[in-house]
Amino acid sequence: MAVYVWGLVGIVVFYLAMLGVGIWAGTKQKNHSEEEIMLAGRNLGTVVGFLTLIATWVGGAYINGTAEVMFTTGLAWCQVPIGYSLSILLAMLLFVRQMRAAHYVTMLDPLQQKYGTRIGGLLYIPAMCGDIFWTGSILSALGSSLMVILDVDNSVSVIASAVFAAAYTLVGGFYSVSYTDVLQLCLIVVGLLLSAPFAYQNEAVSQNAIASHDWLGKVDKADIGQWLDSFMLLLLGGIPWQGYFQRIFSMRTTNSAQILSVVSMFGCFLMAIPPAFIGIIAKSTGKKNSKDYQYKAMNKIIFSIACVILYSKLSIQWVSFFGLGAISAAVMSSADASILSSSSMFSRNIYKAVFRPKAGEREMLWVLRISVMVIASLATVIALTVGSVYYLSYLCSDLVYVILFPQLLLVIHWSRGVNKYGCLASYSTGLILRVLGGEPRLGIPAAIKFPYYDAVTDTQKFPFRTLCMLCAISAHFLASTGTRLLFEHGYLEAKRWDILNAFPHLSTNKADLQLTERRSEMSLSGKYTKTGKLGIVNTVAVTDSLDDVRTTKGRY
Repeated sequence: MAVYVWGLVGIVVFYLAMLGVGIWAGTKQKNHSEEEIMLAGRNLGTVVGFLTLIATWVGGAYINGTAEVMFTTGLAWCQVPIGYSLSILLAMLLFVRQMRAAHYVTMLDPLQQKYGTRIGGLLYIPAMCGDIFWTGSILSALGSSLMVILDVDNSVSVIASAVFAAAYTLVGGFYSVSYTDVLQLCLIVVGLLLSAPFAYQNEAVSQNAIASHDWLGKVDKADIGQWLDSFMLLLLGGIPWQGYFQRIFSMRTTNSAQILSVVSMFGCFLMAIPPAFIGIIAKSTGKKNSKDYQYKAMNKIIFSIACVILYSKLSIQWVSFFGLGAISAAVMSSADASILSSSSMFSRNIYKAVFRPKAGEREMLWVLRISVMVIASLATVIALTVGSVYYLSYLCSDLVYVILFPQLLLVIHWSRGVNKYGCLASYSTGLILRVLGGEPRLGIPAAIKFPYYDAVTDTQKFPFRTLCMLCAISAHFLASTGTRLLFEHGYLEAKRWDILNAFPHLSTNKADLQLTERRSEMSLSGKYTKTGKLGIVNTVAVTDSLDDVRTTKGRY
């Protein structure tokens, strides 16, 4: 296979443009504080805010994945554009005003303030897995692009892309992310709008195949439950993402964040139309030109690279320059946002809150850089393991939907009712049921075979993910309510049996109670001071256990 020179030149040019914008945007940082690096100083304007919200979902996996599913199963199963677009609207209605009013920096802040730094930190695991799977899908899309254009092995393409993405992410924090998002969307629009019409007019395209409506696809009666489960996973599982909340928290005002969320929902949906059209063209051409497309059901690679092959095979040279270059650069820009979001949560909510409350700005900056490299490495492994870009976009929402969504929903809208026991019960219930439901592509067999289980394809036809999510919410409610009744009504002695210290007002004195109520909040800043008798100032290091409280006295 020959190297497509114009496509290669386009990739190099647009990569350099993306890198240049990232470096320039990084110079806008005023200092190295948390809010400046992670939230761009909470100072994003209307235009940049609107475009970066669209870029929350519209990237390489979104574009390539939409083309892929139109190429394989048709419009009936193309749920990602609609599901993720509506998730932005639902997130605005449920969470934006409440979370912005509390001035949170990350999505995990309200969870740690309610459950403590350590128990709340457990919720970083599904959030991290979601970001890694999403980044893996992005790297997989980019690897497929380079594999076609440069005629190199997919593994080499993915690894090289991961190294470049990690290096680019280290350039300039969220300023770089947001401003490269602007360039990313411009490149996607130009590339898709230029390339699709030329590809459609190419003589290799079968006009009869397009007119036959074979691309519409269908949902069989036996698959309705699976279809609903997948859609709910995208709709609700698309909400608890640091990448989205990072953008929301960085807006100047709450009203602008809400308005831009609604507008960006329509933007996300519209951005799916060109790649869907690309997938239709690829499907109609593949049957006619099997030599070019290697149209075989078992060849999973072709599904991921249908969009890229279309550009390189059916477009004229200068159109390929814009099309391939724009999509590849846009994929790279998507990677930096997802890597930064997971790294931000680790550095703030895990390293600083749990292990090093007194860590300074310089130390935190290095922790952030190291975590970027680790997250990028893990995403590379995922990208090399799973073949389908569209499947990865589903998988990344799976644990987030089952475990994290119930926690965030209840801690924001039922804060007075939830407690640590409910958190752990919900976490374990959702995780256990989801694992027992199986995941064939990861080699996990189904231990629980829900109704309508298909033994031939090893597929759960029942909407079991949604059932797992509802069970997690129910477990949270029952455990929180049950333990509150047991301890507050004296059936169990809190001082003896409240091992998680979820009811400190029943087992501590007034002074300790004040410390306990603010413990999670202050652990994010490291310490606080209070003045005791005779003008003595006590500096209290905050931990998750009252027994670990250490005080050092100095003169007032």
